[in-house]
Amino acid sequence: MALTDTAIKNSKPKDKPMRLSDERGLYLLLNPDGSRWWRLDYRFDGKRKTLSMGIYPDVPLKLARERREDARALIAAGGDPGAQRKSEKQAKAEAGSNTFEALAREWMATRGKTWTESYASKTKSALERNAFPAIGGRAITEITAPEMLAMLRAIESRGIVDMAHRIQQHCGAIFRYAIATGRAIADPVPSLRGALSTVKQEHYAALTDPAEYAELLRAIDNYRGEAATKAAMQLLALTFQRTKEVRFAEWSQFDLDAALWRIPAETMKMREAHIVPLSQQAIEVLKRLQALTGGGRLVFPSSTSRERPISENTVTYALARMGYKGRMTSLSEILCVRHNMSKERNMYAKQDPQEETGSGAADYPERNH
Repeated sequence: MALTDTAIKNSKPKDKPMRLSDERGLYLLLNPDGSRWWRLDYRFDGKRKTLSMGIYPDVPLKLARERREDARALIAAGGDPGAQRKSEKQAKAEAGSNTFEALAREWMATRGKTWTESYASKTKSALERNAFPAIGGRAITEITAPEMLAMLRAIESRGIVDMAHRIQQHCGAIFRYAIATGRAIADPVPSLRGALSTVKQEHYAALTDPAEYAELLRAIDNYRGEAATKAAMQLLALTFQRTKEVRFAEWSQFDLDAALWRIPAETMKMREAHIVPLSQQAIEVLKRLQALTGGGRLVFPSSTSRERPISENTVTYALARMGYKGRMTSLSEILCVRHNMSKERNMYAKQDPQEETGSGAADYPERNH
């Protein structure tokens, strides 16, 4: 006898699970706790199987019967509804792990091991704010070039063209990672080349004239502010390092006898250790500074806490007071050759097998000329 809605509503749970049978293998399993589950018994490949059809009353009698007929039609066509459901679940799970956001986070976790903490945080924040809301939930294989362009132009329209270009670069790296790991077969990002507005670069004046550079060094030598601030500017000017490397410098990184400054990988932007040869002038600056801060960990501690470095604005403000406001963003830009000089120095150190042994001035014979 076919099951009715009235019979279901009037049924009461008992001490053991009870079946309320309908027709053609469908029944409602009434559990002692009062829950009701639709089930379908069927045979496939000579074996008896059971398929869940939903929970009553979320799935009413009429819908349960429709699902039964769909399942029986699949069986008649030679398919196994249980196996098909399992396959669909697996495909859904894979699709969830292959969304743009899932792969982007996996990419950041993998590549982020070589990034500085600051760069990793900025990359994560940029993607979370600008990319994930638009395409984060999409399967990476389904994202098209027009869809990418729409997202990037939306960022552009907010007046942050440089961020649109940055997100485009990040997305390209994420797609390449997905292809390399077998989760995608195409990268739509190269198709967008030239589609975005050009970033207007703000050029800051670098001191390229030796006479101007000498004038700056004299101005620093005559600086009448804090001694540590003066020393920081001198070290920046004499080593061509970025402000961050100088601010976070620790005494343990310096070997004044060998005239070397070894900057650890975690401090550098590209997470590679950096070796900086020190001139005699730089060594003299550091020796004078030892009397002030040599008893602590940091070479340039904050005036409010010995465990925190000086503010990133300390040198900028000092330059402004000396009349160099607007001339440069920091002392690391005083020479346009700073980057190339640093690269050449570090390449020299890497090529010298004795460098790892800390053999000192012999490793840098050019300093003796």
